[in-house]
Parts: sequence; structure tokens; C-alpha cells
Amino acid sequence: MAKGWIEQITGSFEDKKRWRQYKARKEQLPTSYRTAIDGIERYLMYAGSIGQGDVFVQMLEDLADLIERAAIDGTPIRDIVGDDPVEFADTFIQNYSDGQWINKERKRLTDAIDQAANDDA
Repeated sequence: MAKGWIEQITGSFEDKKRWRQYKARKEQLPTSYRTAIDGIERYLMYAGSIGQGDVFVQMLEDLADLIERAAIDGTPIRDIVGDDPVEFADTFIQNYSDGQWINKERKRLTDAIDQAANDDA
């Protein structure tokens, strides 16, 4: 019971564990791949607008999978992200739109308009 209450305040212990595992995985990457994943991660934090911790951590784990595989195969960074890393990151984010906070606000707006329309009827 205490765990549930504490997690409501601090966030999921499991998500924190997964975050630490992700960071450890990232540290094992060769320097150039680590530099790339650091840049992509930073962009995802700002542009992703992910409001659900579990979705954000899953996104980063998937990114780590991609970059680790590329490092193992010796795939150059540009072959992964292409000529426009912003386009790559924006496309990558689209796979995790369920966790974006804006979706909650979109639903609130839609619900408010639906309620207003029903009140008028």
C-alpha cells in the first residue's frame, strides 16, 4: 500500500529502474553513437511533449535498440537519421503520440465543445 502512495508522488519505481537501465545502455555505446543518441534524446525531451513516463521511457528504449543495433552493425549515423535529423526525430516521435500531453488537451477541448453543443440542443 505504501508503495502505491509513494509512486503517486514520485512516479513509477519501474519507470525509474528502466530509465537507469537505458542510461547504462547508452553509456556502453561508442562515442559517436552516444553523441547522436544524446542529441536525439535531448530533442525528444523538448519536442516530444510526452506526458506519460512509461511511454517516454519506452520511446527511449526503442531508440537505444535502434542505435545499439546500428553500432553493432557498423551502420553510419547518417544512414540512420538521414540528411535531416529533425525530420528523423519528428517521425520517430509520431510512433509515440499516445503519450503526448497535447492529446489530453485535445480531448478536453473536444469534450468541452461536445458539451456546449449538447447544452445548445
